[in-house]
Amino acid sequence: MKVLISVDLEGISGIVHPTETNPDRYDYERGRALMTAEANAVIAGVLDAEPDAVVWVADAHGPFRNILPEDLDRRARLVRGKPRPLGMLAGLDEQTDAVLLVGYHARAGAGPAVLAHTISDAVLDVRMAGRSFGEIGLNVAMAGHLDAPVVLLSGDDTACAEFSELVPSAVTVAVKQTLGQAAAVALHPQEARERLRHAAADAIAQRASIPVAKMAGPLGVEVDLYGPYMVDLATLVPGVTRVGGGRTVAFHAVDVAEAYRLVQLLVQLASIKPG
Repeated sequence: MKVLISVDLEGISGIVHPTETNPDRYDYERGRALMTAEANAVIAGVLDAEPDAVVWVADAHGPFRNILPEDLDRRARLVRGKPRPLGMLAGLDEQTDAVLLVGYHARAGAGPAVLAHTISDAVLDVRMAGRSFGEIGLNVAMAGHLDAPVVLLSGDDTACAEFSELVPSAVTVAVKQTLGQAAAVALHPQEARERLRHAAADAIAQRASIPVAKMAGPLGVEVDLYGPYMVDLATLVPGVTRVGGGRTVAFHAVDVAEAYRLVQLLVQLASIKPG
């Protein structure tokens, strides 16, 4: 079987502040080491349950170059760098039997939640078919489009609750209890890793009973952007229109895959500074 583990950084145990997630800040090296260790715990759990599984790990935070390759479990394949197809789910395909989301965070506007946002600070909200989606929802929907069940998520308790609304029967591991945007009560990293290893093995063992989250197209999509300059750029994309003269742009997608790709593009455009 093929398993994809997508690893973000904000939902790793002990992480509470941007200095621990930003490559330009002083505490980032500690953050990426903690991220790599939690990825290893999940790899070990997957292989405890399925020793012959092919395990891919997608580095899914910021520059997608955070996990320390030399410290990652050698039994896994690492997907790193950007831009790349499917972003946080790079490596996902029709042969993927299960997806695990590790170190994830709640969507923009959720709270209290540690380091909550949706892809970028430029994005205030993403709605598909009228429902608000953060990174958790977008990735669950994209995995479902390719018939892959998302069987596990780890992060703070708010992220776990967000995921459970989408896939109630899947496994969650709350490695910290949120106190706010930059504060939490966290498990010791070693305790978090032990729980993750056991939970990953359980999730893989029971994957057949966890439904695939499907979302039928066509889809109406709205994206709320932080600033008017970002909206100006977004509306240069064919099919993207401004809604009501404000911060919202909208488009129609034939399916989840098209919506996912176009949201990624809008986020990249929103990162361009006025020149």
